[in-house]
Amino acid sequence: MSRPGSRDGVCGVDLDSVRTVVPAAAAGRWQPGDAWLAGGTYLFSEPQRHLRRLRDLTGEDWPPVTATPGGLDIAATCTIAELARSTVVPSTALRDLVRRCCEAFLASFKIWNTATVGGNLCTALPAGPMISLGAALDGTCLLLTAEGGRRELAVVDFVTGEGRTALVPGEFLRSMTLPAATLRSPTAFRRGSLFVGGRSAALLVGRTDPADGSFVLTVTASTVRPTQLRFGALPTADTLRQAVTDGIPAEWYVDDVHGLPRWRRHLTLLFAEQIRADLAGRSTW
Repeated sequence: MSRPGSRDGVCGVDLDSVRTVVPAAAAGRWQPGDAWLAGGTYLFSEPQRHLRRLRDLTGEDWPPVTATPGGLDIAATCTIAELARSTVVPSTALRDLVRRCCEAFLASFKIWNTATVGGNLCTALPAGPMISLGAALDGTCLLLTAEGGRRELAVVDFVTGEGRTALVPGEFLRSMTLPAATLRSPTAFRRGSLFVGGRSAALLVGRTDPADGSFVLTVTASTVRPTQLRFGALPTADTLRQAVTDGIPAEWYVDDVHGLPRWRRHLTLLFAEQIRADLAGRSTW
């Protein structure tokens, strides 16, 4: 067989244990040693000794981004570059948020044009910016099986921990849907890292509902899984700070080379207040 590690010209690891690459539609029942293949930038970035067969989703030809009456459907195989330049995204404000989340995916142009929205979600790294985008806008994941089963799950519940998702063996992520109601919401965005061009240490998005004035703060990158705090109206600074303090356990803050937990907590509190002030129209930052 051809070298799987050279299929996208991005990553150089040979998956020596893989014996077969088959179109997903023709792969039949799930087998031990199977894996789904989309962009492949993570799959080919390190040895995967347990794999024997790749079920290739790249031939499914799903439209990258589709506007529907219910919102915006983003295919799991949509690349970061396709999402960033999509003309289907309905408003300037939303395009700005999408673009900023895409730009938080710090990578070369090769990765941008190969890595997928679904791959970023399924890898479930705390700094995954497609997790940030989907969770902030109350996105839902459509999960399918090779046998035709399906279920839907909120993005905020799809990622269960660092490198962990709610997927069960044989399931794959078909798409992420951003509901129409949240696409019209005013948003505010903050992101911080240890250095310019570094991996996100904290990425927060705040959103207000123009219909009822409610406020949602979504915390990602600083925590091991996406965290949401919801309020019936825009809270005071003290109320918000207390809610962040009470709502995010100390052990949820990520501890790695990209930032210590205490610093990530500091950024989270700082950005939360900046976002609140932005959406209140009183920002001095």
